[in-house]
Amino acid sequence: MIAVYRRDDLPRGSRPVTLALWRVADPGNVGTLLRAADAFGAGVALSRGCADPTGPKAVRAAMGAVWRVPLADFDAAQGTRVALVPRGGTPLPELSLDGEVVLVLGAEREGLPHDVLERCDVQASIPQPGEAESLNVAMAGSIALYELSRR
Repeated sequence: MIAVYRRDDLPRGSRPVTLALWRVADPGNVGTLLRAADAFGAGVALSRGCADPTGPKAVRAAMGAVWRVPLADFDAAQGTRVALVPRGGTPLPELSLDGEVVLVLGAEREGLPHDVLERCDVQASIPQPGEAESLNVAMAGSIALYELSRR
C-alpha cells in the first residue's frame, strides 16, 4: 500500500499544552515526541534545525501521530514557557501552572541556549534520584506531558 499526502494537509494550530522542540535533530526523537503528544492531547512546535516530522524514521516512530497532532512554528506556541533542564530547575511536580503551557525542550547534546532560556518564564527539572546525568529528550518530554496530565 502506498499513500501520498501533501505536507500542507498536516494538522496546524495549537492546543492548551505544546511541546516546543529546539533543534531536536534526531528524527526518532521527533517522532516519539509526536506520539507522546498524541497520547496526551498536546501540540508540537518545531524550531529550525529540527528533524523533518515527515521523514521516514520520524513517521515510523510517530506511529500515525503526525497526521493527528497539530504542528506549529517554535515561536508561535503561546502560553507559559517552561524550559525543561536536566538539573537546577524547579521540580516539575512542584510547579503551579494555569492556562496554556509550552514545554520547551532542547537537543540532547546542546540543550537549550541562553537566549532561548531567557525567553522562558520558568525552568523546571524532572526529579531524578538515580545516577543518570540526564534523560533522553523524548523520554523527558513524555514524562513532562504525563505529569501535566495528572493535574
